[in-house]
Amino acid sequence: MPDDPVARDAAEEASAFSHPAVAPDASAAYGPHPDQVVDFYAPRDGRPSAPLVVALHGGAWRAPYDRQHLTPFVDFLARRGFAVASVEYRRGSDIPRQGGTAPVAGRWPETFDDVAAALDALPDLAAAHLPQADPRRTVLTGHSAGGHLALWAAARHVLPAGSPWRLPAPPALRGVVALAPIADFASSVELGVCGGAVSELLGGDADFAARAALSDPAVLLPTGIATTLVQGRTDIVVPPAVAEAFAAAAAEAGETVGCTFLEDVGHFPLIDPAADACAVVAEEIAQLAF
Repeated sequence: MPDDPVARDAAEEASAFSHPAVAPDASAAYGPHPDQVVDFYAPRDGRPSAPLVVALHGGAWRAPYDRQHLTPFVDFLARRGFAVASVEYRRGSDIPRQGGTAPVAGRWPETFDDVAAALDALPDLAAAHLPQADPRRTVLTGHSAGGHLALWAAARHVLPAGSPWRLPAPPALRGVVALAPIADFASSVELGVCGGAVSELLGGDADFAARAALSDPAVLLPTGIATTLVQGRTDIVVPPAVAEAFAAAAAEAGETVGCTFLEDVGHFPLIDPAADACAVVAEEIAQLAF
């Protein structure tokens, strides 16, 4: 593995993205938009009942990155005996910029509308399309921006009153395993994570504070939901300082968050079936699910 951090990150990304996409066993829409769809993967060992892992892909909430790049990871989980639901959601659209176009991070409020709607629809969809899934043993997971969305989805019951996404009670989850998540907006902005993706997601200075109050996992605490973060120590995409800031915010709110920091691991091995880090992720999920 190259010693240069940028070259190392590129090599890790190339490895994670080198696996062929894996087609789902079934798919179902949770809304009319083409991106409002969930893919289902049955446990490969044929067991009739298995924990349900709900996976949210990353990609800085930007349109070029969809759930396809996560399919080798979700298939890896299915081969570990999990039933898996991989959620697609609306992401940012390209906008004109000098010299061409550039993808914007997320859509407000559509990205959050979709994740909330998908999670609300999942019990019925899974019953119809993934009968092996045991909804009583549901774990949320997500990578990078998807890790943010997983943490947010588990915190909907602590959203401010009047939020359209607020739940009246905690969601029925065994827990959350967030992988290198964009978990703390203040530190992510300070570090320029993903080229300023957080500021793009929230719409800039005029809207930032009000929207952050509805979407920043670090302020939606405590949740009472078992939460584990898995983070590579050499991650230069979402640096470990972001996970550390979220864990500190949780502690200040009176909640303990598990943090598994992996030495000599960057951003992408967490979802790379060829990497040892991916097996660690599966074990963290299993500890909550079984």
